[in-house]
Amino acid sequence: MTPPGADVARQDAEAANAPAVLSCGMPATLLKRADFLRAAKARRVPCPAFLVQARARDDEDAPSGARIGYTCTKKLGNAVTRNRAKRRLRAVARAVLPRHARDGWDYVLVGRPDVTVSHDFAAMCADLERALRKLHGGAP
Repeated sequence: MTPPGADVARQDAEAANAPAVLSCGMPATLLKRADFLRAAKARRVPCPAFLVQARARDDEDAPSGARIGYTCTKKLGNAVTRNRAKRRLRAVARAVLPRHARDGWDYVLVGRPDVTVSHDFAAMCADLERALRKLHGGAP
């Protein structure tokens, strides 16, 4: 006979193993410096408000799906400006990458001084779409 709280305990255990936030198709985030350095040596596509660096991963054991990283150096300005630039880059990636990113690729968006914070958001989204088409061999 099963104890009355058995189903609840199993559901709690499953909930503990589930991720806290669902990504809704958003690529995983790059965390290791080595991944950023490998992307920096790979393909680049300049855009008016940011730079896109991308590389196809060749790791067999790496998780499938695309990964995204963001770089905003002190050249952009103080901490407030850098954080605003990163928030904008994350929002652009959230809007564009679920539709246009390819599995097995790493992307890094690099902010540009004075432009990333003030550039038109719709233009940034269009620039990222154009850059991804150029990276993946599509029509510009």
